[in-house]
Amino acid sequence: MSPILELTGVRVEREGRPILDDVTLAIQRGEVVGLVGANGSGKTTLLRAALGLAALARGEARLDGNLVGRLSSARRAALAGYLPQERKIGWSLPAWRIAALGAPNAPPAQARAIALAALGKVGMEAHAEGGVLAMSGGERARVLLARLLATGAPFLIADEPDAGLDPDAQRLIMELLRGAAKEGRAVLVTLHDLTLAAGCDRLAVLNAGHLVALGSPAQALSPAILRSAFGLEGSLFPTAAGPVLAAVRVMDGRRDRL
Repeated sequence: MSPILELTGVRVEREGRPILDDVTLAIQRGEVVGLVGANGSGKTTLLRAALGLAALARGEARLDGNLVGRLSSARRAALAGYLPQERKIGWSLPAWRIAALGAPNAPPAQARAIALAALGKVGMEAHAEGGVLAMSGGERARVLLARLLATGAPFLIADEPDAGLDPDAQRLIMELLRGAAKEGRAVLVTLHDLTLAAGCDRLAVLNAGHLVALGSPAQALSPAILRSAFGLEGSLFPTAAGPVLAAVRVMDGRRDRL
């Protein structure tokens, strides 16, 4: 089966300066790939390139074998669902209507059924009629994730879905994304929490716009990569609950335990 996403030698520039340079990455259906790197490493730019929202100075981006730039907006939306970092909702609408935005072309009754099914997956079906503006940040994050799942797209992209959430909510989000992969979808998710990222099938590590590691969490978060890409001294350790990162940050010669 061909990859759902193929980036080949991708370079993105801003005012002549490379934001991404020579990035090659392929993602298959059925896997969760975590995208990690320090602030400013190019993670969001890579997501935008994958969606055809960032002009390429060089290289190719393909969705399901098609050059992204040649896809219509409707076809692109059918192939890839996107959950951006921004969780602000400007409308006082019930949760099911927000989730139904993921299926804009479905007839009203079908859109509601799709929305309720998606809300059920994220544990929010009982709050389907509740107004999203009155919900907590964690509840709102789950409603927006339901909107992503409601797209039915084979490729899901989530930009820092764990940001600002408590550990239980973060774990739930990752479980839901892994569940989507088990259903046959492909998932690309950016994360800052490296222990959380270690639960992905594979990790891609960006450093100053370059892809410096791609592989299993143990490979991608090796001591050498942790040191060069994150300024950390440490290692991943297996536990019954999954891999855990034990590390200290090295700054100006000081060692600050994380």
